[in-house]
Amino acid sequence: MNVRAQAVKNVSATWLGLAVQGIVGFLLSPFILHRLGDEAFSMWILIFALTGYFGLLDLGIRSSIVRYTARFLASDDKLALSTYLSTSLTFYALVALIVLCLTGIGYFCLPSLFKIPTALLATARLVFLLAGIGVALTFPLSVFTGALEGLQKFSWLQLSQIGITLLRAALTVVALLNGGGLLAIGIITVAINVFGYVVFALLALWAMPVRLHLGAVDMPAFRKMANYGLFAFAILAAEKLRFQSDAMVIGAFLPATAITIFSIGAKLVDYASYPVKSMAQIFTPMTSEFHAKDEFSRLQRIFFAGNRACALIVFPICVTLVMLGHNIIAAWVGARYVNAYSVLLLLIVPRTIYIAQSTSTKILLGMGQHRVLASILLMEGVANVLLSLILVRKLGVVGVALGTAIPLLLTGVLFLPHHLCNVLNVPISTFLRRAYGLPLMLCIPMAAALWFVSHQIASSTRVAVISEVAIGGLVYCASLVLTVWSQADTRPQTWQAFSQLLEPK
Repeated sequence: MNVRAQAVKNVSATWLGLAVQGIVGFLLSPFILHRLGDEAFSMWILIFALTGYFGLLDLGIRSSIVRYTARFLASDDKLALSTYLSTSLTFYALVALIVLCLTGIGYFCLPSLFKIPTALLATARLVFLLAGIGVALTFPLSVFTGALEGLQKFSWLQLSQIGITLLRAALTVVALLNGGGLLAIGIITVAINVFGYVVFALLALWAMPVRLHLGAVDMPAFRKMANYGLFAFAILAAEKLRFQSDAMVIGAFLPATAITIFSIGAKLVDYASYPVKSMAQIFTPMTSEFHAKDEFSRLQRIFFAGNRACALIVFPICVTLVMLGHNIIAAWVGARYVNAYSVLLLLIVPRTIYIAQSTSTKILLGMGQHRVLASILLMEGVANVLLSLILVRKLGVVGVALGTAIPLLLTGVLFLPHHLCNVLNVPISTFLRRAYGLPLMLCIPMAAALWFVSHQIASSTRVAVISEVAIGGLVYCASLVLTVWSQADTRPQTWQAFSQLLEPK
């Protein structure tokens, strides 16, 4: 299969999986919130944010698995591939033991760190224990998901994930309808997550051209992976500080219910980023392959086309949330939570600017030139936490949102575009014009249409909000189609139109 067909297949499967996960998450979140209540829901968010920090023990090895799998396949070096994967599996087995120890410690320390309601303390501890055990089990299994990404089997990953997502949602609904609470959905989430990783492992073992064994474990190989992974680890640590520290800051200084308000606004911002992040992940192994073959012109094409694709997706979502966010929140989780709109508004613009450059970060990872990126993101993460700690006392959840938004905006505007243009020897004016000119132009009529219909439909019911979003989407799609047709001398075919849209002259 050629590169173009492989990319289309991977992106199509990724978007299908994303659509299912997005719809399920969007519908399931308010159901869980109203069934659990504000306090239990806040504990749910807090516990999984906390156990998410165990992922730092990865030390960036998973990123190196993706890169070196793609690289060794491109050079047909099966011996090196077996060595690297076997070494990674052994390392992760040791990490799993460390996670289990830390989980045991955290079980006893939890009430001294956060303001947990007394009535929920015992349940929160059990859920934390289950979540930690789940993370420990998935560490060794994550070798195989990384290998599948390196093999560029994103369609396998996503189609499997669809079934897993639907199964988890069905079991969660049944449990909550039958009186289950925080502990029940904790058991379901952890069990299904581990089951999904087992499925991915079986698929990888079937697809890989090599087999893993202890005899292939090699310390020089681990050092090489660790050298690459060191800065990927810094990026991972930065991601935790930038986007997963907020719940813990709020939990330490504000009542637990404040986590719910923040998470509603933040979750909508996360939903806006999912389509782009899922699509952009295909560019890391693709970049590794082109970089290994010294195909620099293809890297530049990925830089332009990939970031333009990101912008075409995330810009209209950002416009929709800015224009209709208040009504969307009211229709989604209820009018009592509309004060979460301030959090949404503060986070959505800087997050959009950063997410629109998702291809850039993947290119750096694929080329192995992510050292500077890691340093900047880590500084941003530290600044995020410090600002949040300072502002939360005066401004509450709004202060935490500002603590995240300000450093993120500086990274997205002042660092990332300039750095990538230097690495790929591209004038920044050319990059901004080719990547973001058209997406911004297409959002103008959409924003006008949303402003008009939001004033004509003075309601926040679900039907009204869906109608408003649909009208904005239709205007955006119509503008997109007219743009494609205006650039073609004759009626373009599907792929030709897509290529023209992503790679302007």
